[in-house]
This record gives sequence, structure tokens and C-alpha cells, in this order.
Amino acid sequence: MLEGAKSIRAGAATIALAGAAISIGNVFSSLIHYVAKNPSLAKQSFIYAILGFALIEAIALFALMMAFLISFIF
Repeated sequence: MLEGAKSIRAGAATIALAGAAISIGNVFSSLIHYVAKNPSLAKQSFIYAILGFALIEAIALFALMMAFLISFIF
């Protein structure tokens, strides 16, 4: 019973990884659209896109850490 509950909790924690993957795709898709509309600000918008990517990736790593904690510690 306890092992099944651990698996369900860890699975629920990894749902955030799918959301992070979708968000990263949206960030770079928006970057491509923005650069196509305004190529003169490509360098500045790329910096903002990398910042967004880093923040999303940090959330994904935190979710992965929580999934491992749930699986192996609790």
C-alpha cells in the first residue's frame, strides 16, 4: 500500500517536468516569432529568452528533486 502511494506521489511530482518542457518550447517559439517581426532587437530578445529558459529549467530541476525525494526518502 505504501509503495503504491509513493509511486503516485512521485508521478504527480514529475508532471511539472512535462509542463517545463512545454514552457521551454513556448519561450523559444516566441523568440523566433519576435525576431522574425523585429530583427534589430534580436540580441536583446535572445538574452531575455535565455533568462526565461534558465528560470523554467530551475523549476524543472526542483520538481525532479522533489520526485526523487518522494521516491527514495519518504
